[in-house]
Amino acid sequence: MIQTGVNGVGGVSAAPLESGSLQSGLLPAANTSGEPPESNCSDRDGRGCQQGDAWRMNNIFLRPPHLPLVAPSILASDFGRLAEEVADVEKAGADLLHIDVMDGHFVPNLTMGPDIVLALARSSRLMQDVHLMITDPQDYVAPFIEAGAGHVTFHIEAPGLARFGAVDLIKRIHDLGATAGIAINPETPSTAIDGVLNQVDVVLVMSVHPGFTGQSFMPEVLNKVRTLRNELKPSQRLGIDGGIGIRTAHDALEAGADVLIAGAAVFRASQRSATIQLLRGDYPR
Repeated sequence: MIQTGVNGVGGVSAAPLESGSLQSGLLPAANTSGEPPESNCSDRDGRGCQQGDAWRMNNIFLRPPHLPLVAPSILASDFGRLAEEVADVEKAGADLLHIDVMDGHFVPNLTMGPDIVLALARSSRLMQDVHLMITDPQDYVAPFIEAGAGHVTFHIEAPGLARFGAVDLIKRIHDLGATAGIAINPETPSTAIDGVLNQVDVVLVMSVHPGFTGQSFMPEVLNKVRTLRNELKPSQRLGIDGGIGIRTAHDALEAGADVLIAGAAVFRASQRSATIQLLRGDYPR
């Protein structure tokens, strides 16, 4: 059945949520030990697992076929037709899928959990980029990666990082066989991530307040994008998330972003293929 969250968005679950808890339909029960869950992964070189280097070969952030990349956020899709929606944006030229995970605490919305990632991994060839907008990201990276996520981004503002540091969490994500990203909210200065900038594969700048789709783009974050682009290596990706449409995408690309998270702009477009091309900047100048 579909376990529905706020805004009609939910995850697939076989049992209802228990009062005061987050079960498998949204997030699995939290690990309250302060340590991340154990994994079957065996780290080989600080960036890989037992399965070898296949994850590197298939990770679009490490081997982008082109730039910019366009990542439709499924939060803006029709969840009653999710498999069909994802197949359609894949056919239209989407590069990967963006999965917004919210816990109702860190942000005022409740969305989806690992079961959605697992279902999409079985039906789509697109890599899944999981964006954890949650209080305790350290407790949930393993379930999402084990479900099929190829990339996990967490917020530098997450309170749980006080118990399990950001550097350790980035290493944990790498050890589990995924690329790691750090997100910063509109009010957060870029200096807040100085300590992890060389460790991550992707930096994600929020251009809206996280929590809901359909918000207006905040142009004041573009200076932050320009600053970060100058500080990142060419191999590191710089994403922007929130209020991205054709005009704002152009502004973000000009500032230095090379990954565009677009929800409503793609999923609510009548011509999705043309929209994705326009977002990339494939139009007469």
